[in-house]
Amino acid sequence: MTRIHPTAIVDPAAELAADVVVGPFAVIGAGVVIGGGTEVGAHAVVEGPTTIGRDNRIHAHAVLGGAPQDMKYRGEPTSLVVGDRNTIREFCTFNRGTAQDAGVTRVGDDNWIMAYVHLAHDVQLGSRCILANNATLAGHVHVGDWAIVGGLTGVHQFCHIGAHAMTGFQSHVSQDVPPFMTVSGNPLAVHGFNAEGLRRRGFSRDRLALVKQMHRLLYRDGLTLEAARAAIEGLRGSVDGGDADVALVLDFLAASTRGIVR
Repeated sequence: MTRIHPTAIVDPAAELAADVVVGPFAVIGAGVVIGGGTEVGAHAVVEGPTTIGRDNRIHAHAVLGGAPQDMKYRGEPTSLVVGDRNTIREFCTFNRGTAQDAGVTRVGDDNWIMAYVHLAHDVQLGSRCILANNATLAGHVHVGDWAIVGGLTGVHQFCHIGAHAMTGFQSHVSQDVPPFMTVSGNPLAVHGFNAEGLRRRGFSRDRLALVKQMHRLLYRDGLTLEAARAAIEGLRGSVDGGDADVALVLDFLAASTRGIVR
C-alpha cells in the first residue's frame, strides 16, 4: 500500500502509485501523478500539473512543479515532467513551463541532482546528467545527456549545453557549450574536452581521438567557425562508430542561436 505519513497532505485529485512513499509534512497537490517506487521526503512540496516517473528519490524540502518565475505568466496550463530513477536532493526547485515555449519543463532519467539546484521554466534536462550543488539553470536552458554542471554554475536563459560536456565550479555560462567540451570561468573559456568522462562511458581510443580532433578544429587551429564546421564534416567515416559523434557536434552547431563559447 502507499505509505503516506499521517502529517503529510495529499490532495484527493493527486494520483499516486500503490508503493509511493510520502514523508512527514510533505504536500502533494492536485494534478500530480507519481509513479511506482518513488519516495517523497519530509517537507517536500509537489504542485501540479506535474508528472513524476518511477523510482525517483525526492529529498526533504524540495519544491517541484511551482509556477514559473516569469512575469509574463498568466496562469496558463503548463507542466513539469520528471522521468525515472532520478535523485533530487534537498531544497531543489523545479518550475513548470510557460506558454511562450513548449509549456513543459522536462527532466529525463537517471540524473543525479544535488542540493539547491534550480531548474527554471522550460528547462529541458537530458538523462544521466550530474548537477552539483547550487547549479542554477535559467529559463529555456537545454542540457544534453551525460552533461555535468559544476557547483555554483549559473546558466543564462536560452543557453544550450551539449551532451557529454562539463562545466567547472562557479562557471558563468552565457553562450552555448558544444558537446564533449570542458569549460569553466567568468568569462567562460574552453579548456579541453571531457576525456575522462568519455573513457568511463566506454569510448574507444579511436573515438576519443576523433573528439580530440573536433576540439582542435574548433578551438586550436585558428579556423573560422564555418571552416571548422566544414573540417568536422570531413571527419565522417574516419572512425568506426564515430559518425554519431560528428553528427552530435554538427547538429549542435547548426542549432545554436546564442553562439558557442569560443
